[in-house]
Amino acid sequence: MSQPAAYRVSHLDALEAESVFVIREVVAELERPVLLFSGGKDSIVMLRLAEKAFAPARIPFPVMHVDTGHNFPEVLDYRDRRVSELGLHLVVASVPEALESGLVREAGDGMRNRIQTPVLLDAVEKYRFDALFGGARRDEEKARAKERVFSFRDDFGQWDPKNQRPELWSLYNGRHHPGESIRIFPLSNWTELDVWHYIAREGLTLPSIYYAHQREVVERDGMLYAVNEFIRPRPTETTFTETVRYRTVGDASCTAAVRSDADTVQKVIDEVAATRITERGATRGDDRVSEAAMEDRKREGYF
Repeated sequence: MSQPAAYRVSHLDALEAESVFVIREVVAELERPVLLFSGGKDSIVMLRLAEKAFAPARIPFPVMHVDTGHNFPEVLDYRDRRVSELGLHLVVASVPEALESGLVREAGDGMRNRIQTPVLLDAVEKYRFDALFGGARRDEEKARAKERVFSFRDDFGQWDPKNQRPELWSLYNGRHHPGESIRIFPLSNWTELDVWHYIAREGLTLPSIYYAHQREVVERDGMLYAVNEFIRPRPTETTFTETVRYRTVGDASCTAAVRSDADTVQKVIDEVAATRITERGATRGDDRVSEAAMEDRKREGYF
């Protein structure tokens, strides 16, 4: 009598199943979830997971973009196209509008990442969202490594790493009082390399800036920033053309590129497999303010 074939689940299948379970659990437990969708690679993967979680039905919640006004055009074009393809409702929480209304004030350095927080919290209150899906992963940054999958936020939207709930045996507690909310991180246990392997397996399209291309840049603090309307060369700086790609997509005023010739998914996978620095560490100028820059922002309500 022949032995039955061994049942094996691949690493990616296990990660996908865990993330789909988390997404379904949120919809079952909470009333008004929303998915943060910027057009970046992590949010693109989350959107794909949400599709799978509820197929053949439509995704049963809206998506939201906290728009700083400092965007890469390729990313905005992708965001709008993908939302249209899936027939989703897009909520835009606009930092420029918040500046006009006086809700926030422009920072002296021109970076708008920090002032996203009041805009995000204002949108949460306005639309009464009680669960916000985010694409943060524990491998990105040490403050994010402290996060639970269900990350509790108080009625001011603030995060206290010492006031979080146990998640033994993948049991998630979504209880909260009115005004409180839960940030949900379905990709917590993924790595950057996992994300790219999944993009390859699923055949997902990405904004073109994730792949190698030529761009006019300026080197600043050891990083390559694209010259655009938000980044202008200083008197002591010289611009030059370099073949680069972006490992992460954020505010164009503080997101740098890396030198790269990876113009296909497989080349990106090979490059990421060999790197020893996270994408935020390599490309995000806002994280260099201090050792605890990310944790400080998260305590204030940042994602």
